[in-house]
Amino acid sequence: MTVTIVGAQLGDEGKGGIVDLYCDEADVVARYQGGDNAGHTVVEDGTEYKLSLVPSGAVRGKVGVLGNGCVVNPATLFDEIDDLRERGLDPDVRVARRAHVILPYHRVLDGIEEEIKSESDQEVGTTGRGIGPTYEDKAGRRGVRVGDLLEPDVLRERLKYAVPQKRALVEDVYGLDVADLDAPEAFDIDAVFEQYREFGRRLDDQDMTVNAGSFLTDAIEEEESVMLEGAQGTIIDIDHGNYPYVTSSNPTAGGAATGTGLSPGVVGGGEVIGIVKAYLTRVGSGPMPTELGGVVGDTPGYDEQGEGENEELATYIREEGGEYGTVTGRPRRVGWLDMPMLRHAARTSGFTGLAVNHIDVLSGLDEVKVGHSYDLEGEETFSMPATTEHWRRCEPNFRSFDGWPDVDWSSVAADGYDAIPDGAQTYLEYVSDELDTPVYAVGVGADRDETVVVEEPF
Repeated sequence: MTVTIVGAQLGDEGKGGIVDLYCDEADVVARYQGGDNAGHTVVEDGTEYKLSLVPSGAVRGKVGVLGNGCVVNPATLFDEIDDLRERGLDPDVRVARRAHVILPYHRVLDGIEEEIKSESDQEVGTTGRGIGPTYEDKAGRRGVRVGDLLEPDVLRERLKYAVPQKRALVEDVYGLDVADLDAPEAFDIDAVFEQYREFGRRLDDQDMTVNAGSFLTDAIEEEESVMLEGAQGTIIDIDHGNYPYVTSSNPTAGGAATGTGLSPGVVGGGEVIGIVKAYLTRVGSGPMPTELGGVVGDTPGYDEQGEGENEELATYIREEGGEYGTVTGRPRRVGWLDMPMLRHAARTSGFTGLAVNHIDVLSGLDEVKVGHSYDLEGEETFSMPATTEHWRRCEPNFRSFDGWPDVDWSSVAADGYDAIPDGAQTYLEYVSDELDTPVYAVGVGADRDETVVVEEPF
């Protein structure tokens, strides 16, 4: 069977921890989209592992697969594998031959485009890791795939076609001189070929590449359990998110099928768990109707730290929750839970269960609010509008809940759901009722053991 893990918000919901929690019963953990722009943190016995590309099941020794829907930076992949080995783990990672490869020029172009957009306040807030340009080349049928790294003649032909186009883009469109860039070798066919041919040798020597769809189907037919791990979140899905402030792939459950080669029936026939943070955070630009304070450079119209009327509360939640990007280290924007957003996410992916994280972060507050619905042009709406321009004009209608005390959350995790303070239970039950989806797990701390497990999906 399969269990699919989907971020229900804007990313940073704690997906890695939930994968780690549940994958003890899994045999294989497969990432189905994104690249090293992801930031999944796993904590085991107080030891923190920050993963951006290796599937989160590696900490438990599970076979990891990067599916065809991923974009792979081989340098990041091997750095992470080597780091995990130095820390005493033995990651077994397979890479889909159909997955596309992030090349040096993708990263350079990502930075150039974001800088140019920032001049007119149109920046998306990318990680600068070349994710978008790689997906652009995939859609434009000029990409390099993992399987190409194993075939020197094919790799060179792909680069001979693509690199001159990228050089022309830099020089003729952006008006820059390649020689003046920090990494001019990114536009040198021979230099890129030698570097990536060596990556191909290592992938081949270690027998790391697979036909992902066949590999995962064989595992399921042998009655092995497969967990499908999404990166980012629903509201930055390129089709279902608030475009253009989105990632370049599909973090929703549909992406689990297209990004692995498993059929929609296989994915839909398993569990689909929506991961929810008990409040809302965001890195980068774009609307956020329930935002409390703001972050300079990210929150639209926000030019001076401390100017928001709820800035003190936003700062408190940010510090208590450690709300800084795993990959970028950037401070995250903070807001109350947004129910129209979650209704949209639940409809898009068909959640069979919820995992609600960071309930402990809100403890000690006298009042906790939720954006229950929006007012949009004089009408109440209960789901996100389809366009970012309409979403920007939405005003939240809040519901208030009594706060709950700070308690020994480790003891709560050990004692089970009934030990969760009454106010927090009321809050959780509201979310469950609104989404018509049961709560499977409640995160009350960072460590694996600091989660209240209500249901085991496998």
